[in-house]
Amino acid sequence: MDSISRAELWLFITTLVYFLMNGAQVFETLVFVPKWADAPPQHFNLLLGSGASLKFFWIVFHSIHEITFILALIFCWKIDFARNWLLVSFAVHIAVRAWTLVFFAPSIIHFQQIAETKAGAADLADKVSLWQTLNYVRVAIFIAVSIGLIPLCIRVFNLRH
Repeated sequence: MDSISRAELWLFITTLVYFLMNGAQVFETLVFVPKWADAPPQHFNLLLGSGASLKFFWIVFHSIHEITFILALIFCWKIDFARNWLLVSFAVHIAVRAWTLVFFAPSIIHFQQIAETKAGAADLADKVSLWQTLNYVRVAIFIAVSIGLIPLCIRVFNLRH
Protein backbone atom coordinates (compact mmCIF):
# COMPACT_ATOMS: atom_id res chain seq x y z
CA MET A 1 0.00 0.00 0.00
CA ASP A 2 1.57 3.28 -1.03
CA SER A 3 1.73 6.38 1.15
CA ILE A 4 -1.15 8.11 -0.66
CA SER A 5 -3.38 5.07 -0.13
CA ARG A 6 -2.57 5.01 3.60
CA ALA A 7 -3.20 8.75 3.81
CA GLU A 8 -6.56 8.29 2.08
CA LEU A 9 -7.49 5.36 4.31
CA TRP A 10 -6.72 7.03 7.65
CA LEU A 11 -8.20 10.34 6.57
CA PHE A 12 -11.40 8.52 5.57
CA ILE A 13 -11.48 6.52 8.82
CA THR A 14 -11.01 9.55 11.05
CA THR A 15 -13.65 11.48 9.10
CA LEU A 16 -16.08 8.57 9.38
CA VAL A 17 -15.45 8.13 13.11
CA TYR A 18 -15.85 11.90 13.59
CA PHE A 19 -19.25 11.81 11.90
CA LEU A 20 -20.31 8.81 13.99
CA MET A 21 -19.23 10.67 17.11
CA ASN A 22 -21.14 13.74 15.96
CA GLY A 23 -24.26 11.63 15.50
CA ALA A 24 -24.00 10.44 19.09
CA GLN A 25 -23.38 14.02 20.28
CA VAL A 26 -26.37 15.36 18.37
CA PHE A 27 -28.59 12.58 19.74
CA GLU A 28 -27.40 13.23 23.27
CA THR A 29 -27.79 17.01 22.85
CA LEU A 30 -31.29 16.86 21.36
CA VAL A 31 -32.76 13.89 23.24
CA PHE A 32 -30.95 13.18 26.51
CA VAL A 33 -29.76 16.62 27.68
CA PRO A 34 -33.21 18.27 27.48
CA LYS A 35 -34.62 15.51 29.69
CA TRP A 36 -32.17 15.94 32.58
CA ALA A 37 -31.85 19.71 32.11
CA ASP A 38 -35.61 20.23 32.41
CA ALA A 39 -36.54 21.54 35.90
CA PRO A 40 -33.25 20.93 37.75
CA PRO A 41 -32.54 19.16 40.08
CA GLN A 42 -35.68 16.99 39.82
CA HIS A 43 -34.49 15.21 36.67
CA PHE A 44 -30.81 14.94 37.63
CA ASN A 45 -31.50 11.35 38.61
CA LEU A 46 -31.24 10.59 34.87
CA LEU A 47 -27.56 11.43 35.16
CA LEU A 48 -27.11 8.79 37.83
CA GLY A 49 -28.69 5.99 35.85
CA SER A 50 -26.63 6.61 32.75
CA GLY A 51 -23.73 8.72 34.00
CA ALA A 52 -21.16 5.95 34.33
CA SER A 53 -22.02 4.34 31.01
CA LEU A 54 -22.03 7.69 29.20
CA LYS A 55 -18.68 8.52 30.77
CA PHE A 56 -17.22 5.19 29.59
CA PHE A 57 -18.83 5.57 26.14
CA TRP A 58 -17.38 9.04 25.58
CA ILE A 59 -13.93 8.15 26.90
CA VAL A 60 -13.73 5.15 24.55
CA PHE A 61 -15.25 6.97 21.55
CA HIS A 62 -13.03 10.05 21.88
CA SER A 63 -9.94 7.87 22.44
CA ILE A 64 -10.60 5.86 19.30
CA HIS A 65 -11.28 9.01 17.32
CA GLU A 66 -8.17 10.79 18.52
CA ILE A 67 -6.01 7.77 17.69
CA THR A 68 -7.45 7.70 14.15
CA PHE A 69 -6.96 11.48 13.89
CA ILE A 70 -3.29 11.15 14.87
CA LEU A 71 -2.84 8.29 12.40
CA ALA A 72 -4.39 10.43 9.65
CA LEU A 73 -1.99 13.22 10.55
CA ILE A 74 0.98 10.84 10.50
CA PHE A 75 0.08 9.33 7.13
CA CYS A 76 -0.78 12.73 5.60
CA TRP A 77 2.35 14.40 6.98
CA LYS A 78 4.23 14.48 3.67
CA ILE A 79 1.26 16.09 1.90
CA ASP A 80 1.77 19.75 2.83
CA PHE A 81 -1.78 21.01 2.42
CA ALA A 82 -3.21 17.97 4.21
CA ARG A 83 -0.74 18.21 7.08
CA ASN A 84 -1.51 21.89 7.63
CA TRP A 85 -5.28 21.38 7.37
CA LEU A 86 -5.14 18.46 9.82
CA LEU A 87 -2.92 20.36 12.26
CA VAL A 88 -5.36 23.26 12.41
CA SER A 89 -8.34 20.90 12.67
CA PHE A 90 -6.65 18.85 15.38
CA ALA A 91 -5.74 22.00 17.33
CA VAL A 92 -9.37 23.16 17.28
CA HIS A 93 -10.51 19.66 18.25
CA ILE A 94 -8.07 19.48 21.17
CA ALA A 95 -9.07 22.96 22.33
CA VAL A 96 -12.72 21.90 22.47
CA ARG A 97 -11.75 18.65 24.24
CA ALA A 98 -9.83 20.71 26.82
CA TRP A 99 -12.91 22.92 27.26
CA THR A 100 -14.90 19.72 27.82
CA LEU A 101 -12.51 18.53 30.51
CA VAL A 102 -12.34 21.92 32.23
CA PHE A 103 -16.02 22.93 32.10
CA PHE A 104 -18.48 20.30 30.89
CA ALA A 105 -17.24 17.21 32.71
CA PRO A 106 -16.84 18.91 36.12
CA SER A 107 -20.31 20.43 35.75
CA ILE A 108 -21.87 17.03 35.03
CA ILE A 109 -20.06 15.58 38.03
CA HIS A 110 -21.44 18.44 40.14
CA PHE A 111 -24.97 17.80 38.84
CA GLN A 112 -24.57 14.09 39.62
CA GLN A 113 -23.48 14.94 43.16
CA ILE A 114 -26.58 17.07 43.60
CA ALA A 115 -28.71 14.13 42.42
CA GLU A 116 -26.99 11.75 44.84
CA THR A 117 -27.14 14.00 47.89
CA LYS A 118 -30.40 15.80 47.08
CA ALA A 119 -28.59 18.97 48.13
CA GLY A 120 -29.65 22.23 46.58
CA ALA A 121 -27.34 24.58 44.76
CA ALA A 122 -27.47 28.30 44.24
CA ASP A 123 -28.38 29.42 40.74
CA LEU A 124 -28.80 25.82 39.60
CA ALA A 125 -31.24 26.62 36.79
CA ASP A 126 -28.83 29.25 35.44
CA LYS A 127 -25.88 26.83 35.64
CA VAL A 128 -27.81 24.13 33.78
CA SER A 129 -29.00 26.61 31.16
CA LEU A 130 -25.45 27.85 30.61
CA TRP A 131 -24.18 24.27 30.32
CA GLN A 132 -26.90 23.42 27.80
CA THR A 133 -26.31 26.56 25.72
CA LEU A 134 -22.54 26.13 25.65
CA ASN A 135 -23.02 22.47 24.76
CA TYR A 136 -24.77 23.56 21.55
CA VAL A 137 -21.69 25.64 20.74
CA ARG A 138 -19.34 22.76 21.56
CA VAL A 139 -21.24 20.29 19.38
CA ALA A 140 -21.43 22.83 16.55
CA ILE A 141 -17.65 23.28 16.65
CA PHE A 142 -17.09 19.51 16.51
CA ILE A 143 -19.49 19.28 13.56
CA ALA A 144 -17.75 22.17 11.79
CA VAL A 145 -14.35 20.49 12.19
CA SER A 146 -15.68 17.21 10.80
CA ILE A 147 -17.37 18.94 7.86
CA GLY A 148 -14.07 20.71 7.23
CA LEU A 149 -12.46 17.31 6.70
CA ILE A 150 -14.68 16.54 3.69
CA PRO A 151 -12.94 18.92 1.24
CA LEU A 152 -9.62 17.65 2.54
CA CYS A 153 -10.65 14.06 1.82
CA ILE A 154 -11.70 15.03 -1.69
CA ARG A 155 -8.43 16.84 -2.32
CA VAL A 156 -6.30 13.97 -1.01
CA PHE A 157 -8.35 11.36 -2.93
CA ASN A 158 -7.84 13.42 -6.10
CA LEU A 159 -4.03 13.17 -5.79
CA ARG A 160 -4.07 9.70 -7.35
CA HIS A 161 -6.68 10.34 -10.01
